[in-house]
Amino acid sequence: MRIIKDFINKFLKNSSDDQPWLSYYNKEDNTIKITDKCIYEYMVSCVGQDTDLIALNYFGNRMSYGEMFDKIDNAAKALRSIGVKEGDVVTICLPNTPEALICFYAINKIGAVADMIHPLSGGTEIKYYLQQSKSRVLVLVDFAYEKVQEHLDDTLVHKTIMVSPKDSMPKGLAIGYALTKGLKIKKPKFNDSDFMTWGSFLFKGMTYSKTYKSNMKSEDLAVILHSGGTTGKPKGIMLSNRNFNAECQQAELVLPTIKPKEKIMTILPNFHGFGLCVSMHTPLCLRMEVILVPQFDAKRFHRDIQKYKPNALVGVPTLWEAMLSNKKFEDVDLSDLRYMVSGGDTMTLGMEEKINNFLHTHGTNISITKGYGMTEVCAAASFTFEGTNEPGSIGIPMIGTDIKICKVDTTEELPFGEEGEICISGPTVMMGYFNNPEETEKMIKKHDDGKKWVHTGDLGYITPDGIIYFTQRLKRMIITSGFNVYPAQIEQVIEQHEDVAKCCVVGIPHPYKMEVPKAFIVLKEGVKESSKLKKEIKELCKENLAVYSVPKDYEFRDNLPKTLMNKVDFKALEREEREKAEAKKDYEKKVEDM
Repeated sequence: MRIIKDFINKFLKNSSDDQPWLSYYNKEDNTIKITDKCIYEYMVSCVGQDTDLIALNYFGNRMSYGEMFDKIDNAAKALRSIGVKEGDVVTICLPNTPEALICFYAINKIGAVADMIHPLSGGTEIKYYLQQSKSRVLVLVDFAYEKVQEHLDDTLVHKTIMVSPKDSMPKGLAIGYALTKGLKIKKPKFNDSDFMTWGSFLFKGMTYSKTYKSNMKSEDLAVILHSGGTTGKPKGIMLSNRNFNAECQQAELVLPTIKPKEKIMTILPNFHGFGLCVSMHTPLCLRMEVILVPQFDAKRFHRDIQKYKPNALVGVPTLWEAMLSNKKFEDVDLSDLRYMVSGGDTMTLGMEEKINNFLHTHGTNISITKGYGMTEVCAAASFTFEGTNEPGSIGIPMIGTDIKICKVDTTEELPFGEEGEICISGPTVMMGYFNNPEETEKMIKKHDDGKKWVHTGDLGYITPDGIIYFTQRLKRMIITSGFNVYPAQIEQVIEQHEDVAKCCVVGIPHPYKMEVPKAFIVLKEGVKESSKLKKEIKELCKENLAVYSVPKDYEFRDNLPKTLMNKVDFKALEREEREKAEAKKDYEKKVEDM
């Protein structure tokens, strides 16, 4: 296949010396035209007349595309009825439930902006996001109410729509949820007009009779996703309709054999670009059935696979680790699986080999495909598919996207084979950081070619064949279960404690999350370490950070290692922790061999 394409391209000049990856695409693919529709309109146009197909599956409750469109239309009217106008920001703070997607498309339909927040974020972190985006309406999962309620008066939010995970569950399951978890959840007072249930919200839509038309354009802001900050402050990533749809159209080209009616299990969360765009919007545009998983449960993962028999799985390495380590997967038949896509973090060659062996011994001849990207480019910028899925590689640029390697801290392009910073240009590059031009200028730079390039902070190289390899992260960042965790943000929170003089956070090895944060803390002179103090610091982190950013361990020290420039040597701490982990492995192996 590759030899034939190379021969054709050599004579038809379908490729160029500086973009050798084009030889892997068909000539028609290279002329991809990004739609000028908004996100909602593009999805509806892709579905066309096939509205009887199943769109969403939530614990066995299945919703057709036609039913979903009706609910989106009703939610759009309801948003208008409570005063949401074109350009307003509406925040969604929900797990993967049908209500999350219905609200997302309804917001886009009326020309408003969807601001996506992790429901397990800390209360003050959610307040910061709401203040940053100037959000007027909040769609909130009920179990997050208690930590958010005290902060809402400090924001511009005038109406909060309460959603329960049970709202779209089958009746029996919903009753079970209400009698167990539901009883423990604190709720707003019945007569509090600032809050409304999902049911009363939808009723507003049914009684709204005014006409409206959105003038939203392809280049307009459509979605705000959030990223931790290297300087301690989280940033809002602005994505346009064009960014979002371009990622979808690119993904359609590298998943050519997906057919309508096929099923994808969507485990990645909706506040994550990889989850919202690649695992939800793209499969809906492909007329697939999206099986929504609001909370991943490693213990029942094998049962879900057996029950739903998905044709596609998209996840992070943590998910595959759970699959490999679960003995109950031994008898699971994966013959229905035709795509398994990994992103969000890198995999070792050994792990990639284990996953492929696992797939081949469980009824399918596919190999895992890998994607690479970041929220600042919507999700995936490169992908591995037939002919490019080299072990250890992150594939080739998505069609329409350009990737080059630059000398660190410069715009100077390096030749093939040389390691440098991975830089990305193309239709998925974000509009910028919300109300943060300084950080935007640091991330997006204009090169001599006149294009805008995202400087990823990751190191890698490109082979003469156009295949890209990631080597290491340049910036301080921990990736845990596919989520980006920024040490500076955690350090800033811990150093708010009156007894803390200095803090340094590093990533330490974890058996299936890959890495988790650990905090090294120096106390102020005269302050002694105590369990009470440790508990206070933990509570401070829980209140101010997303659950995955809360340190796994806290260690008090008299001082922290320093570099020759008298800066905290976080790399020395990382080395210490790696050596400890290796020593523990060696000891456990010796004990096992006795």
